[in-house]
Amino acid sequence: MDCKIVNDIGTIHITEEVLLKVVGYATLECYGIVAMSSKRATDGLVEWLGKENLSKGVQLKLVDDMLEIDLFIIVEYGISIAEVCKTIVETVKYKLESMTGVKVNKINISVEGIRV
Repeated sequence: MDCKIVNDIGTIHITEEVLLKVVGYATLECYGIVAMSSKRATDGLVEWLGKENLSKGVQLKLVDDMLEIDLFIIVEYGISIAEVCKTIVETVKYKLESMTGVKVNKINISVEGIRV
């Protein structure tokens, strides 16, 4: 799923891997985030992902030229989950739209765990 942006001077192609990394890094910049996570479908275990694999904690879907984003995160214990998620939505939407020009329609967040 690559994104294509057409403007007056040409066409810009942005690969899915670039979009995944922008979203992943923007998420990890937010206060209260410990890590991205990925559920392994076979056994339901949560896998902790380092920065080299952070795009696995992100799923993208292109609907009507707008992105729908699913994030899977681990948050710090004692931090307001609602506030962390609100910050993530604002940060990811701003960073992705300003860096790539791709519009965001929806951001869904699954909190997969907490860590002290």
